[in-house]
Amino acid sequence: MGKVLFINGSPHREGCTYTALAEVEQVLHRHGIETEMLWLGKEPVPGCIDCRSCHGTGRCIYGEKQHDRVNAVLEELDGIDAIVVGSPVYYAAASGQVTSFLNRLFFAAGGRMAGKLGAAVVSCRRGGAASAFDQLNKYFTISNMPVVSSQYWNQVHGNTPEEVRRDAEGMQMMRTLGENLAWLLHSIEAGRAAGVPAPAYEPRVSTNFIR
Repeated sequence: MGKVLFINGSPHREGCTYTALAEVEQVLHRHGIETEMLWLGKEPVPGCIDCRSCHGTGRCIYGEKQHDRVNAVLEELDGIDAIVVGSPVYYAAASGQVTSFLNRLFFAAGGRMAGKLGAAVVSCRRGGAASAFDQLNKYFTISNMPVVSSQYWNQVHGNTPEEVRRDAEGMQMMRTLGENLAWLLHSIEAGRAAGVPAPAYEPRVSTNFIR
């Protein structure tokens, strides 16, 4: 088994989003699963410019010009079995940093995301969580990634980490998410050991609506 990559898309390194992700991570550690927590930081993250150079190289062109974490993740992608993306809710959407990061990561990765588990976690003060949660899940559902759920939509509420920790239902949702992640990772590992093959996909068909 590889590991679970947590992507913290908040500008606050150990803020509300981190508090939620860390609760999931603790459950995985109890099940003996390796994790990595990637914080995107406070600096602007360049967005995808649709240059498509990654289609030939498997790398994002921005990473060749400046310090950038997209290529670092791409380099270790084969050893990652699941990706958990966390973001604060800004205007009912995910943060700009995590949106730009995921746009480039998933575009450059192409079919390499298939079969990895995906889960989204959002942190908000009061509202907008459902739409941000939906936005993040779309990266997984366009990439042949099984989406891991919890007992409710994966969200926590609070203005500070202390308030998030007092969100009893939210914290329980994070622990349940961790249990579901661990169970699915171990189940997939057992399936591989038993000789269950990965899905065989047809050649990709791509169409548009211009006739």
